[in-house]
Amino acid sequence: MDAVFSHEPVMLEEVLFWLAEGESGVYVDATIGGAGHARAILDQTGGRLIGIDCDADAVAAAEDRLSAFGARKVVVRANFADLGGVLRDLGVDKVDGVLMDLGVSSHQLDTAARGFSFNKPAPLDMRMDQSRKLSARDVVNNYGAAQLEKIIRLYGEEKMAARIATAIVQHRQAAPVETTAQLAGIVTDAMPLRMRHLKIHPATRTFQALRIAVNGELDCIRPGMEAAADALRPGGRVAVISFHSLEDRIVKNTFSEMAAGCVCPKDIPYCVCDKTATVKVLTRKAVTPSAEEIKRNPRARSAKLRVAERI
Repeated sequence: MDAVFSHEPVMLEEVLFWLAEGESGVYVDATIGGAGHARAILDQTGGRLIGIDCDADAVAAAEDRLSAFGARKVVVRANFADLGGVLRDLGVDKVDGVLMDLGVSSHQLDTAARGFSFNKPAPLDMRMDQSRKLSARDVVNNYGAAQLEKIIRLYGEEKMAARIATAIVQHRQAAPVETTAQLAGIVTDAMPLRMRHLKIHPATRTFQALRIAVNGELDCIRPGMEAAADALRPGGRVAVISFHSLEDRIVKNTFSEMAAGCVCPKDIPYCVCDKTATVKVLTRKAVTPSAEEIKRNPRARSAKLRVAERI
């Protein structure tokens, strides 16, 4: 399984510095993926670890890679937004640290059949949880031009969203769009000539947008972070790694709201909202990977780490 599910954990040293400073405790890797972070946390802390992932391949790989840790680990198939329910089912009251790595795993990108990457011809899929019904093929072939444009513009921050949506609809009038290669070609052809040979592939933002839409990724971040904060003991920490501006904005804003006290209007003489801060943000600015790590692992280049501590 190790060879199949290859994984290089992003900002591993930084995660261990901020999150796993104790010699024991209970930790949650809420997006366990290839278990690289999880294994390092188990090694460094000597504590217990609960791993969560919605991808059945990731769960199987994590079970295999962490088998030597025996009862110190448990791996559960679930979405990280359901973290609270997972802990209740396991009879766990409070934990010492939670990690949420919001990135797509290397396995998902590198496994052609999963349909995440335009670099590998494959059926359009992009489902992290393959029990979900909606796939990228469904979105590309069934959504109207206006819906496609909105998804590509909102989730991909793609300026050419209207042109791309129109091109997809025109293409599928003759035949369905079935593969990643087909879609990448349609997107590339829809681009102005000046934008077809830039540093990033012309289809990058469109593929990102479809992946986010298929998996409802942005919808899970705030509930997952709130569940993580609720589960922490005082002094426990939650660390979140994001990979693009849409994710990072949600992470930053959610932490800011959690760290804020009273939100009553200033002209009210006393507090009526009863809101109190639940966390203290430890990273004034997002932590980013070192130049050495980016050189070693180019997929880390856009990663940002933010950390907060339960009050």
